[in-house]
Amino acid sequence: MTLQNIQDTLIKGIASITSKDESSIAVDVPFHKLGIDSLGFVEILVFIEKTFNLQLIESGLDRKDFETIHSLASFLHKKL
Repeated sequence: MTLQNIQDTLIKGIASITSKDESSIAVDVPFHKLGIDSLGFVEILVFIEKTFNLQLIESGLDRKDFETIHSLASFLHKKL
């Protein structure tokens, strides 16, 4: 899976979670500026684990990997 595929998948999931249009979600905007609260973060984590079949608790994910869609997609790209 390419980095672009991962970003596109994350955008679709985040659009569904936030009820926003996919075209309004930029990969370089911090998650908090997308209106994602703590419950939204949990929903994103569950979405990632189900979609990419990856256990995030064991993956070494840290705060800097969870700043933007691009940073999260880059982290996932290395793990997949």
